Amino acid sequence: MKIGFIGLGIMGAPMAGHLLAAGHELFVNTHGVPPKAITDAGAKICTTGSVVAKNSDIIIIMVPDTPDVEKVLFGKDGVASGLAKGKIVVDMSSISPIATKDFAARVNVAGAEYLDAPVSGGEVGAKAASLTIMVGGPEAAFEKVKPLFEKMGKNITLVGGNGDGQTTKVANQIIVALTIEAVGEALLFASKAGADPAKVRQALMGGFAASRILEVHGERMVKRTFNPGFRIELHQKDLNLALSSGRQMGVALPNTAMAQELFNACVANGHGKLDHSALVKALELLAGHEIGQNQKS
Repeated sequence: MKIGFIGLGIMGAPMAGHLLAAGHELFVNTHGVPPKAITDAGAKICTTGSVVAKNSDIIIIMVPDTPDVEKVLFGKDGVASGLAKGKIVVDMSSISPIATKDFAARVNVAGAEYLDAPVSGGEVGAKAASLTIMVGGPEAAFEKVKPLFEKMGKNITLVGGNGDGQTTKVANQIIVALTIEAVGEALLFASKAGADPAKVRQALMGGFAASRILEVHGERMVKRTFNPGFRIELHQKDLNLALSSGRQMGVALPNTAMAQELFNACVANGHGKLDHSALVKALELLAGHEIGQNQKS
């Protein structure tokens, strides 16, 4: 297939790399200099989103936030100006579900189809082609793009219509944030009480409290390894989507708001670029205690 890919960042670059490795012809555009590995593999650099769209049957977008997607699609020389009947736009960014429905309608007016297909799995999942992909949009378009999704991820689900993929991603981010907070609170409590948090985590992994977040992020908290897989500032953005959408729909999300305030505290203390498991640092600040502190002294 002739595929367009806009946004070759931490996650976009390995995702695009998998498509190139599968033999697809790739037309790319990104902020800054495209990664050398992508251009060396044969990707064709395009100066604008419009050029990407004109040369591609399927255009994938992977950028940080709602305004970025809107600019890529509808800004000067944007993707929309290069669309034609039969083309498919696939937004794999994590953005507002409400804005997504508007973007889809505007792309449909141009004669193209639209899929919102946000992902979960972070940089590790992008590199391993093991991302979870949550898709909203027409089933026929989904079936056409599914072979490409299968090169980038493992758990691929058509959830419903346009916007439903983004809604699922926001729901995912709520669960992840609140579970990180719960794991942080539990390990901090155990450490402050004098127990070895590493052994407490090991014991909990065998019980009903076991989770992927306790396994991976609990280990990060104990070992103090907060190099980003998924940055706090990005999760902060996703919870803002949850809270703003909740306000528009009249849905109270009290614990989501609490988790967001903890992320806000981390950002205020210069931790925005750390992994989101570093949310525990805000809890530690409140407790005047760092997980594992007893074991260090």
